[in-house]
Amino acid sequence: MLPYLLRRAASLMLVLFGLAILIFVIARIVPGDPARIALGPLATDQQVVELRAEMGLDDPFLVQLWTYLSGLAQGDLGKSLLTSRPVIDDIMAALPATFELVLFTIVIQIALSIPLGVLAAVYRNTWIDNVTRVMSLIGVVTPAFVLAIILQLLAAYYFGFFPVTGRIDPGIAFEADRTGLLIVDGMLAGRWDVVGDAIRHLILPAVALAAGGIGQVMRITRAAMIEVASRDFIEASRAYGVPERVVTFRYMLRVAAVAPLTILGLEFASLIGNAFIVEFVFSWPGIASYGVRTILQKDLNAVIGVVLISGVFFVVANLVIDILLGILDPRHRLRAKGSE
Repeated sequence: MLPYLLRRAASLMLVLFGLAILIFVIARIVPGDPARIALGPLATDQQVVELRAEMGLDDPFLVQLWTYLSGLAQGDLGKSLLTSRPVIDDIMAALPATFELVLFTIVIQIALSIPLGVLAAVYRNTWIDNVTRVMSLIGVVTPAFVLAIILQLLAAYYFGFFPVTGRIDPGIAFEADRTGLLIVDGMLAGRWDVVGDAIRHLILPAVALAAGGIGQVMRITRAAMIEVASRDFIEASRAYGVPERVVTFRYMLRVAAVAPLTILGLEFASLIGNAFIVEFVFSWPGIASYGVRTILQKDLNAVIGVVLISGVFFVVANLVIDILLGILDPRHRLRAKGSE
């Protein structure tokens, strides 16, 4: 397992390095002068020239790329034009909010999609299967921002228990200064009022984000379970008198879990960068909404930093998926080794 993981980690690091160069090139060829945009239309030409020199925009392209990669190797993403702070500080301040939202979303997806997919496969072509398939279709075709607005309206007019904006009630004095995750820091501090309020704020945006993934994973789980059910070792297990519950959850689900597990891992990584619409609707102070603001201001350093952080999550998610797939199905590890 260790040589396999080292090979996978090395290949994924190359992917991340390529992404860093690609996003730098794209950011430099996008039309518009970042210095002029940052200073505004009332700035003088002299002020624009000075800011361009400070940002290194007048240097040759290769010099800019080398400076960027050198700083990146030291964890320096440059200074944000939007906040006048180091980009890494802005990202670290905004990332916990999005990370907590995405974690809660993935928990909801796992808790609902896989059991419902198994249920639909076990009761195939019955009313239970039909209902779950309709639910999955609605979840897949409904845009997250539409569902977010619907949930917000329902919460505002009918379900007052769920807050519609922010991470925590402004009347609660608490600073998440350990991990940045309100639920975790609230538990560590013994502030269960903070934990409860943070969960209430999380439910609506997490459900809006989770709906599409729930429908997709549910359908994939159902299809995988039906495919595995026809294999010889499942028929043999039933012929030997193994209880159906054991056959379903120990033998069938373990093999069928490969496909939905892959989708869930990629879903987790994509949500880090794709949650911006839901974050805007619910005024969620996360990295996705920060990234949109920096794009509108053509804040190159911040845009590059946000994209790289999203890329890091994709790389880590792929590595974790490979580890879990290697544990669940050793053939995956052997196939990867044989293809090299």
